[in-house]
Amino acid sequence: MTHFDAASAEPPHPAARAALLAAFDEGWADPARLYRAGRQARLLLDQSRAAVADVLGCRAREVTFTASGTAAIHYGVAGVLAGRRRVGDRLVVSAVEHSAVLHAAELHAAERTDAERHDTVAMVGVDRLGRVDVEAFARELEVPGTALACLQAANHEVGTVQPLAPVFEAASAAGVPLLVDAAQVVGRLPVPPEWSVLCASSHKWGGPAGVGILAVRKGTRFAPTWAIDEHEDGRVPGAVNLPGIVAAAAALVAREQERQAEAVRLWALTDRLRAALPSVADDIDVFGDPDERLPNLVAFSCPAVNAEALVLDLDEAGFEVSSGSACTSDTVTPSHVLVAMGAADRGNVRVSLPFGTAEEDVERFLAVLPGVLEKLR
Repeated sequence: MTHFDAASAEPPHPAARAALLAAFDEGWADPARLYRAGRQARLLLDQSRAAVADVLGCRAREVTFTASGTAAIHYGVAGVLAGRRRVGDRLVVSAVEHSAVLHAAELHAAERTDAERHDTVAMVGVDRLGRVDVEAFARELEVPGTALACLQAANHEVGTVQPLAPVFEAASAAGVPLLVDAAQVVGRLPVPPEWSVLCASSHKWGGPAGVGILAVRKGTRFAPTWAIDEHEDGRVPGAVNLPGIVAAAAALVAREQERQAEAVRLWALTDRLRAALPSVADDIDVFGDPDERLPNLVAFSCPAVNAEALVLDLDEAGFEVSSGSACTSDTVTPSHVLVAMGAADRGNVRVSLPFGTAEEDVERFLAVLPGVLEKLR
């Protein structure tokens, strides 16, 4: 089997495997305890936090570990909105955010009265490439009572990299913190410096599932609305998954060393896919920005076939890809991202290449795809 769904989960990095096994032996104790095993666990936790912070470009104390990237987003949105409730409760998001952000926005709006709900969440549209409208986003930031804005670093379904710099500049001018979902960028592209709150997920860069990153820059008001304890400086409750954190940090450090060269190689492979796919069938459309995009992701549609059947037949042919709304379920559920882009929302397929993908794998995929489409047609 060839795994072409790295946007959902990158195969484990060898460094993560080795670190995970070592951490089970050396990091099993409670890092809050003063005895030797506890101190050893604390040392591993501190080293991992510092390593992650170094890649993110922030201070170690600004990094909090959570149970997942989704949990990091939910904590981040709720914590900043609560911390800035004296300013207001208005939230600005793009129309193509990950479902974790959109669900947090829905919950925030649902907690308001019917009279308040209408203006609680502002959703900013995108163009046909999936790029957010910067001017419209800036106008929404200037509306009084805006407490938080959310914009992804790169889209999880079509790969378009968002214009964070001008949006962050507008947010800073308006005094509004910007939460950036960087799950698809960390480990694949340089981490953008334009953020107040950053969220990421370990299994996207080859670490284990069950480890999320919530980074909150100093000066960003953050107030937990949930029961907290002494863990993670009182930001999120409960004991940390220390072996998972150690493995996640090891994988991220290793990925960062490999990232630039591998990005160039994967970019050439996805360029090959983007150029070849329209010739496979007349009705294939390739989505996303052709230039400002993730190096490893290509999304396309075959409207005349059932996406779920296409995924299953490709699976039989030896390729693991995703379809539908990439952040909800792998079915023919319409993609909110493609709907926002005004693109076809049927027969959608996302191919995302993991580190180490060989050129032969891409050529084999292009050789197999026409026969699978012909069978389904």
